[in-house]
Amino acid sequence: MPIIKSAKKAARQSVRRKSKNEAIKKVIRTALKEFRKKPTSETMSKVQSEYDKAVKKGLMKKNTASRRKAKLVRYAKEHDVKVGEAKKASVKKSEAKATTAPAKKATSAKKAPATKETAKKPAAEKATTEKKAAAKKNRSKKVS
Repeated sequence: MPIIKSAKKAARQSVRRKSKNEAIKKVIRTALKEFRKKPTSETMSKVQSEYDKAVKKGLMKKNTASRRKAKLVRYAKEHDVKVGEAKKASVKKSEAKATTAPAKKATSAKKAPATKETAKKPAAEKATTEKKAAAKKNRSKKVS
């Protein structure tokens, strides 16, 4: 059992992270089993999506997920599954949603550009900032 406070916290965090990681891995495994049982373009896209989520959450590296997705595609081609069907179907659905959704108003509030007067500092303010900088330099030299 950890004694130090930071070690106790690290132990708690590792337990939490482990449970989250196991949950994500379980979802990937079930999606993969479903794809192997019934290889379709929809199930393949679901597995690929789960791999992408795992990469996004830092559970696996990008190249590992890429390699596994490529392996899925090879498996799909062996079982005569058309790879691009799921993507086409999802594009058609999104196009249908875009045409039925009402158009949003384009409102862009532009800020007025800064003028030279607002950008300039008054002379008195410049002098005080220069003095502060010089004082800092002197303090750091004395400490050394």
